[in-house]
Amino acid sequence: MSEGTLTGPADEPGNQPPPLAGYNAYSADPAMVEAVTRLFGAGSATHVELLGLGGLAGSFQAREWGRLAEANHPVLRTHDRYGRRIDEVEFHPAWHELMTVAVGHGLAAAPWLQEAGSLRHTARAAKMLVWGQTDGGHLCPVSMTYAAVPALRADPVLAAEWTPRLASKTYDFGLRDPAAKAGCLAGMGMTEKQGGSDVRANTTTATPVPGSDGEYTLVGHKWFTSAPMCDVFLVLAQAPGGLTCFVIPRVLPDGTRNSFRLQRLKDKLGNRSNASSEVEFHHTRARRLGEEGRGVATIIEMVAMTRLDCVTGSASLMRAALAEAVHHTRHRQAFGKLLADQPLMRSVLADLAVESEAATLTSLHLAAATDAGADETARLFRRIGLAVAKYWVTKRCAPFAAEALECLGGNGYVEESGMPRLYREAPLNSIWEGSGNVNALDVLRALAKEAGVWEAFCAEVGTARGADARFDAAFKEMQDEIGSVDEAGARRFVERMALALQGSLMLRYAPSPVADAFVATRLGGEWGRTFGTLPRGLDVSTIVERALVV
Repeated sequence: MSEGTLTGPADEPGNQPPPLAGYNAYSADPAMVEAVTRLFGAGSATHVELLGLGGLAGSFQAREWGRLAEANHPVLRTHDRYGRRIDEVEFHPAWHELMTVAVGHGLAAAPWLQEAGSLRHTARAAKMLVWGQTDGGHLCPVSMTYAAVPALRADPVLAAEWTPRLASKTYDFGLRDPAAKAGCLAGMGMTEKQGGSDVRANTTTATPVPGSDGEYTLVGHKWFTSAPMCDVFLVLAQAPGGLTCFVIPRVLPDGTRNSFRLQRLKDKLGNRSNASSEVEFHHTRARRLGEEGRGVATIIEMVAMTRLDCVTGSASLMRAALAEAVHHTRHRQAFGKLLADQPLMRSVLADLAVESEAATLTSLHLAAATDAGADETARLFRRIGLAVAKYWVTKRCAPFAAEALECLGGNGYVEESGMPRLYREAPLNSIWEGSGNVNALDVLRALAKEAGVWEAFCAEVGTARGADARFDAAFKEMQDEIGSVDEAGARRFVERMALALQGSLMLRYAPSPVADAFVATRLGGEWGRTFGTLPRGLDVSTIVERALVV
């Protein structure tokens, strides 16, 4: 033994779970496998692809990419060594590995060029649910790229120019002529420091270029622009005709850099692998997208799709946190038996599992509504369903992550466990693309101004009527309340809508023990104010065993 070497029991710690790695994040999730089988058929190409992606997502390598990308924050380089302005951001190699997989599996804009009617958006959502468990940050530019395409369709010329680039399955990092790149990414800039969610208070000005067709120069700033190394951005600015949407390329057609000055990167609570920046425009070249004065109406097409990804991202994070909690408790003993075998812990795990499955089904169902395309009923349901789900599912993520972390006890509070990273990430999707208040008010606005959305929502949710008396009672209470909803009660009513939607989906698609637990607690009133307060009589064992199969 060399001098100074310590040996003893501490070198071989007992009662510590092995790392959760080397498992398949897709096949270990029965709720996902059953949903994909129902939607695509047994042995479908989507199922086969998800098996491969799930194996990678649960591998030590991919989990390490996520850890390294988050631990090694992006670095801003405003100037090169000679003092030239470059406005670039450097990322750790792990970030590029994550992006390569995400783009390569079509998680960016690829679905928009795939055959309509092929459940292309649903397949993408399923892959996002699986791959998102590695790291949430890198999915920000992926999501914005996906969401940019429907907004770009306001101008057929711009759509024809940019959609093939954004739909590429090749990740090609770096600021170069977009026409020469194998693939491009898109971002957006809406908020400004003086207005935040009130984008109509924006002060960035857009001046038409004399003699041009739709070209402008922009002067102003954006307070929160994520993923600034994207190739093109959709932004809002005040044109002579009012607030307007514009397309800003980082590199101009002649190969020169557009004016896109990165002032600093945000020091964020979570989502640290992703660079979020403050940007200043100094006579920045841009193309108008849509009509002057119609900026919000134009960019809202992008917002709708990023809201879908907020729901999906939160559901993915819940699933990752649940997997960690179940794995730990199945390997950790206390008071003479495994934690997972103790009644109170089983109640907590079952409650978390029910919440996770409801979020997963909600995400996939909204994606399927997107696949319905021009169907008017599906469009109306999607219009209000996205805002409802964005409000509720993203809000459930933070307390969910906290409870899952607590399942690991002190080990979960330690950075090495990975749980603090999930906990920091959990509030993000509730804030991005409109906070809770913004989405609740958007639901009221849709109910008041868009004919048919309430009827479409009730028709969708009401599909489960007759399956459970508790659901039927909750559904009727929701319908009875519609006439008295005001702004002060918006959150309460939207929560009721969300739970009714999830209850309907659980009754239709989840196994009866899981659906029964959801309806009894979320709709039937047999629930406390924290996770783990399930009533007696539920099939907790079946729910917990379903939570993680490895």
